[in-house]
Amino acid sequence: MRGKRPFLQGLLKDMSDLLHNWETKSAEHQKQYKNFLQRPDKNKVLKQLPALHEEAFSKVDCLKCANCCKNYSPRFKATDIKRISKHFRMKEGEFIDQYLLMDDEGDYVANRAPCPFLGADNYCSIYEVRPSDCQRFPYTDEDILIKRPRVTQKNSTFCPIVYYVLEKLIAP
Repeated sequence: MRGKRPFLQGLLKDMSDLLHNWETKSAEHQKQYKNFLQRPDKNKVLKQLPALHEEAFSKVDCLKCANCCKNYSPRFKATDIKRISKHFRMKEGEFIDQYLLMDDEGDYVANRAPCPFLGADNYCSIYEVRPSDCQRFPYTDEDILIKRPRVTQKNSTFCPIVYYVLEKLIAP
């Protein structure tokens, strides 16, 4: 048992080191991510994602971060708009006028950053009815991670969970 302690301590230190200064490391590793995402071994990656997703979420507290909500907006699809406007007891048009705008790609997004539904405590005021993009983000347990490499790379610059998963995937 004694011989294992230094190993376990080293392993725990390596895990915490991985997230230390992650924003800088993510910026430095963008070329590696791009190269990896261009030709991943899809079957191997898809098998690894569920465990890496869980591992990353065990290390990162989204409520302490909330970078996604502070800096970017999900797409609000028609079903999201209908569900959220019903939650607010508003007409869909009123909800759109008050909270959304259409982006260059023709998608509805939040009309400001941080997200108008993000509280000072980093809790979402519409969590139970939040957009499907929010429910699925950061896509680290889905094939989207490799199917949409540009999105994955962008997400790795502001989401420590995406960064963590990519770092684990590119590790030798």
